[in-house]
Parts: sequence; structure tokens; C-alpha cells
Amino acid sequence: MSGLFITLEGGDGAGKSTQVELLQAWLEARGHEVVRTREPGGTMLGVELRKLLLHGEHVDPRAEALLYAADRAQHIATIVRPALERGAIVVQDRYIDSSLAYQGAGRVLDIADVRRLSDWATEGLQPRVTAILDIAPQDAAARRHARGGAADRLESEAATFHEAVRDGFLAIAAADPDRCVVIDATLPVDEVHAQILARVTPHLPQ
Repeated sequence: MSGLFITLEGGDGAGKSTQVELLQAWLEARGHEVVRTREPGGTMLGVELRKLLLHGEHVDPRAEALLYAADRAQHIATIVRPALERGAIVVQDRYIDSSLAYQGAGRVLDIADVRRLSDWATEGLQPRVTAILDIAPQDAAARRHARGGAADRLESEAATFHEAVRDGFLAIAAADPDRCVVIDATLPVDEVHAQILARVTPHLPQ
């Protein structure tokens, strides 16, 4: 595939949505076709699954992992892979790393099982660049409180859960430094954006 697949990861409140928007605008200003999307919620199926996963009743951890994988399979098949095949740049909020961190480290499922499930769902598709926005759970919680609105099911989890998720993301980055870059999400927005650009720019199509 001739396109470029970029993902942004991190805990809730890390600022991923802001950075996805900034990156999209920067790329489009330079003439690139950009497909901006997210998981869950990038497809019609994903929108419904997002409601159930984030705002529904309790979901068993294994069922949760399976539902995220189902959303991912549909999303990759109908949105991401077609965009990459025509040479577009896909900028995505969350991907497999979120499942490894949330359902693996956070829910304490076997991370190898979660990875195999997602790899099967996506036929092994991996991003070229992943920016992991790192923030302490207490700082992320303060940001979420400041922006208002009701917390979703994952945001409402205990601090120990969010600490485990953060550790999960950092472990992923340490194991795959060629793909992943960890960025301090407490830095000013423009500095975070600049660090993302520094990692993305060498991979852009000429």
C-alpha cells in the first residue's frame, strides 16, 4: 500500500483529539489527502459499538475485547485499508495499542491473546508511526473534569486502572521504538504538535 498510517495513543484526557486535528490541518495544507478517523466510532457499526462500550452497562472484559476487535475489523476493511491503497494518509485516534493497554494491562487479560485477536481482525495491518501522548492519570483526570460532561465507563475506572493503562502504553513504546514515540502530553499544545511532526515528516510521501 502506498499510503501512510499514523496513530495517536494515550490515556483519556491526553489531548489526542486536539493533536489529530492539528496534524490533519498541517498535512492538508501541504496538499496531502488525509483520512481522519477514530476507534471505536469510525464506521456506522463503530458508532453503535462506541455507545455500548463507553456508555452502556457493565461489559465482561473478554466481551469488551471482542467488541473492540469487531469494530476494528470493520473499520480497517471499510475505511483504513481502502484509503491506504489509494495513497492517502490515515490519521487515527486509537488502534491496537489501546486494546493492549486497556484490555490487556488494564483489564489484566493476556496481552498475547489480545494482540492475536486484533492482528487477526486487521490482517496484521500496523501503523508506520505511533505517537503515544503520556500523562499522569491525576493530570488527565483534572483535564477531563475541567472540560465538563459526564465521565464514560472507562474514564470512571479507579486510579489503579489508569495507572496500569499508562504503564501498558509505555511498555508498548519501549518494545517498539522504531514505530513509537512517547511525548509528554503536559507540554504546550504547539510543542506536542512539533514533536509529532518531527516523527511523521521523514515518512511522508515525496
